[in-house]
Amino acid sequence: MLEKAVIAVPMGDPAGIGPEITVKALSQQEVYEAGKPFVIGQTDILEKAVDVTGVNLKLNEITDPAEADYQFGQIDVINLNNVDTPSWEYGEVQAQCGWAAYEYIKKAVELARDKKANVIATTPINKESLRAAEVPHIGHTEILADMTDTKDPLTMFEVRNLRIFFLTRHLSLKDAIDQMTAERVYDYLKRCNNALQRIGVENRKMAVAGLNPHSGENGLFGTEEVDEITPGIEKAKQDGLDVEGPVPADSVFYQALQGKYDAVLSLYHDQGHIAAKMTDFERTISVTNDLPFLRTSVDHGTAFDIAGKGIASSVSMEECIKLAAKYAPHFTGAAT
Repeated sequence: MLEKAVIAVPMGDPAGIGPEITVKALSQQEVYEAGKPFVIGQTDILEKAVDVTGVNLKLNEITDPAEADYQFGQIDVINLNNVDTPSWEYGEVQAQCGWAAYEYIKKAVELARDKKANVIATTPINKESLRAAEVPHIGHTEILADMTDTKDPLTMFEVRNLRIFFLTRHLSLKDAIDQMTAERVYDYLKRCNNALQRIGVENRKMAVAGLNPHSGENGLFGTEEVDEITPGIEKAKQDGLDVEGPVPADSVFYQALQGKYDAVLSLYHDQGHIAAKMTDFERTISVTNDLPFLRTSVDHGTAFDIAGKGIASSVSMEECIKLAAKYAPHFTGAAT
């Protein structure tokens, strides 16, 4: 029997709900039954999160994952102590919080690359706080890509039995359409197939979502499907991939949820995000492929409006950690 995965959890922007959902998630016994989580953050802010949420936990400071006890009822914490708490406030854009969140991620990456953690399960960070701290990246995926020299990480959402990949991410719709070339579609379908194979999906059947209404009706409502998307799909089929499409976007995600497809390639950010979050907002988990390690993440923001009130749901964070534990053996060979 494989050992449980060691899971690094950077606590996110200290001004947001990250610390709260972290301590709430780690107050659930099934999380520890799934894996061995530890937190990278700041002890006094996590103590405040314990107070406002009312969970019954104690904190155990460590300097290395090997020192952690991984016991239910106790949170093992690597304390970076990088926030001036007297000037820290909940729910505010603060440069120090943006930089602190960045450093938590950096530490998690270092531990993962040193094989001291098997996987990383991330909490929300704030784009404005990152900008205030002059961090030159817009979000987690871009930060992780830079830290690991990964050219183009592949994002996958998983919610229930629905998996969604994304051809483009943080681009305007106009710019995203310019990226929908036959070669990119072909390349992504190969990468999606490899990602599914890596997590143990056999007999992989994929679909590509259409861009235009009814997938363009053979050029009546737009030519992108005819000119670029279909040729990319046909090239993937020639390589032996089992892929259909473009399938109209108003039905393809439902069909995948019902089991017709193992995954859908969404062409742009909101197309796939809407489908996943309407299926189950709290249980939509992001998986970043093509990094040197596995990374899972909640797919919601820092929720500054409710930070510090103890009311944020931790369901997504719980699912995030459990999914990291589930897929860790496929990425590491064996959890350690």
